[in-house]
Amino acid sequence: MKAILLAGGKGTRLRPLTLHTPKPIVPIFNRPFLLYQLDLLRQIPSIDEVILSLNYQPGRIEDLIGDGHDLGVKIRYVVEPAPLGTGGAVKYAEPYLDDAVVVFNGDVLTQIDLAAVLRLHREREARATIVLSPVENPSAYGLVETDDDANVKRFLEKPKADEITCNTINAGIYIIEPDTLDRIPKETHWSIERSYFPSLIERGERFVAYVSSGYWIDIGTPDKYRQVHRDIMDGRFAAAPFRNRATGTAIVAKTAKVDPGARLEGPCFIDEGVTVKADAQIGPYTVLGRDCKVKEGARLDGAILWPYGEVEAGATVSDAILGRGCQIGENAIIGAGTILGDKSVITEYGRSGR
Repeated sequence: MKAILLAGGKGTRLRPLTLHTPKPIVPIFNRPFLLYQLDLLRQIPSIDEVILSLNYQPGRIEDLIGDGHDLGVKIRYVVEPAPLGTGGAVKYAEPYLDDAVVVFNGDVLTQIDLAAVLRLHREREARATIVLSPVENPSAYGLVETDDDANVKRFLEKPKADEITCNTINAGIYIIEPDTLDRIPKETHWSIERSYFPSLIERGERFVAYVSSGYWIDIGTPDKYRQVHRDIMDGRFAAAPFRNRATGTAIVAKTAKVDPGARLEGPCFIDEGVTVKADAQIGPYTVLGRDCKVKEGARLDGAILWPYGEVEAGATVSDAILGRGCQIGENAIIGAGTILGDKSVITEYGRSGR
């Protein structure tokens, strides 16, 4: 059995962070995001290969992830000649499919019993199965309506208040029988959501839904990217490196050098090779990537720094995301909402954000 990770997008909502780092490998703490999805797919032992459907900077992804040998799963790279959409990407991988295929959107992080989804798919002899997630505010999303037997009846694109009949949205996880891909034209931009799924309903084919109330998030925006770090730190999503850790834990790598005069307030994460000088303050929900340097009297609160960043003496970074190798000058103030791309420089006493 195969799984396809739809990981070909350019990550435009996360720019400038994704200018040099494709979205599938943006770091969540010290792990590429893609590894969290592979953790989930390993729930199903019958998945013997994960196909990464790529288009944007595929070489960077392959260099980092490799062939999957060290991850316990075989990885195949399929690079689209041009962006083909969700449906077109699955069609492009069709020659490698020999059974029902698990399809994962490349920006979804979730806790779900995938084996139960596959079991429902098999028991109902479905042509396709979609995972749905309930939401508190249905008016903000496109909704998926089902009947009492979990058959998918229709899709509602951001309905008006008087049109809302359910609170379940597409969670971006599907199981598809490969012989249903005959309706997708080859090498054509095509949508699973807007074309393939409606065709199942129109043809009266068995299309069922599995509703999962577990954790679910789309990490594709800066706010959601920050939120997933907080959720892992707070235990709302059980994952490395905070799995089985007490609430409020400050995780400090063995090779990090934190001066006894520095103040750490958890939850926070300090990776390998980080240096934190005296009188620096590392506040809750701060993430310091590998080999970052925080100088005397600097203050970080809710900040996410990718590797090799430097925060000079007296600077403040609050609720911001800084790409690799950013330089923050002395007494600079980096405020909420700031997103800096790789190797950005803020000079001394400079300001950014709210």
